[in-house]
Amino acid sequence: QLQLVESGGGLVQPGGSLRLSCAASGFTLGYYAIGWFRQTPGKEREGVSCSSSSGRSTNYADSVKGRFTISRDNAKNTVYLQMNSLKPEDTGVYYCAAKGYYTCSGSRKDYNYWGQGTQVTVSS
Repeated sequence: QLQLVESGGGLVQPGGSLRLSCAASGFTLGYYAIGWFRQTPGKEREGVSCSSSSGRSTNYADSVKGRFTISRDNAKNTVYLQMNSLKPEDTGVYYCAAKGYYTCSGSRKDYNYWGQGTQVTVSS
């Protein structure tokens, strides 16, 4: 069964850090670009970051540039999102998603597999 499982979410104070993990099972993550998306109530799911299948190409939403870092360990079939200097507006459910054909896309419809999401809450 093809599956993505996110973990690492939680409650953190503004300025704090979290590291999210996205673990794949049932398929080889190294053949897929991986995107991180987030969603808050009443808003559309938005792209946060993406890593190409090799990890050599990454991109970030303007709102997280300089604070978030995406990385991957294909040997462990896992992608990470290191989130530093967190702000209340980073609060939301974070999802990872896999896209075939190696390269990133900003369109949600291009992603074939999705995890169930992990809640991140930034609040004092």
